[in-house]
Amino acid sequence: MARIRGEVIIEAPVEEVFDLVADERTEPAYNPRIARAEKVGDGPVGRGSRFVVEPKGMGDRGEMHLEIVEYERPHRLHNMIRSPYMRVDGVLTFQDLDGATRFTWNWDMALLGWMRLLSPVLALVGPRWERRNWVGLKSYLESGRR
Repeated sequence: MARIRGEVIIEAPVEEVFDLVADERTEPAYNPRIARAEKVGDGPVGRGSRFVVEPKGMGDRGEMHLEIVEYERPHRLHNMIRSPYMRVDGVLTFQDLDGATRFTWNWDMALLGWMRLLSPVLALVGPRWERRNWVGLKSYLESGRR
């Protein structure tokens, strides 16, 4: 298992950052490695919401299923992600910094099946990949493209 942690300061209000991250359907806008993300079921985004996410180049076999386990707007999200090759359990926190947001991630990631052999690689490159995702979010929000 790999623990992947980090933080980034985003020049946007905490509610805006939280809402964008909580709604997984927005991830393809700021993460170029995600092809699509769809919400499963009706109702607003909140505790119990589920999403199907497809990484680019993996098709249906790479689908990840994300569920929001805890939803404490605008300060904390606890997500569980499941796929045929990986399990992720993690908490995202959002701290108001007078109009900006300190955004932190803390993921426990485990590769499954034959992919477990790549666990040492995940521990090395995972933090950089994850940081790239969230710096993409920062750029997206700060550029005004939303």
